[in-house]
Amino acid sequence: MRRALLIAVAAVGLVAAEPAPAPDRPLPDPAREARAQALFDDIRCVVCQHEAIADSPAGLAADMRRLVREEIVAGRTDAQIKADLVRRYGDFVLFSPPVRVGTWLLWFGPFAALLAVGGGLWLVARRRRVETPPLSPAEEADLARILADQAVRPDPDAKRSDD
Repeated sequence: MRRALLIAVAAVGLVAAEPAPAPDRPLPDPAREARAQALFDDIRCVVCQHEAIADSPAGLAADMRRLVREEIVAGRTDAQIKADLVRRYGDFVLFSPPVRVGTWLLWFGPFAALLAVGGGLWLVARRRRVETPPLSPAEEADLARILADQAVRPDPDAKRSDD
């Protein structure tokens, strides 16, 4: 029974695995292939999210590489290819998204946060500390009396470590 369960789990794992992508077929023209490789480095894999499609082993990255090569062969410019990918996948697909209203937080958010923290620290540093006025002679006499009374411990069970 246990062996059958292990075989079933292994079979489901094999079926659910993503099939290996077809191998890349470089363009026959070296100049066009170099252009494609340069574009691959600027485009983010939407599956891996931290790798360029040039380095990603994901099937979707292979499809994106194939699409870029097809667009180059069709005569599209780099800007047109990137615009088409942004239309399909959003600004996230580019490692350097364009500066526009929708991406202001992405571009300027870290600087705004840094300015806010710096401003807060500056305000805290500028705040004046309230100086404690000196004790009056009557208060000093009361304090001396309290400290003298402390020499006798009111609690007989108290130890020095309880202080």
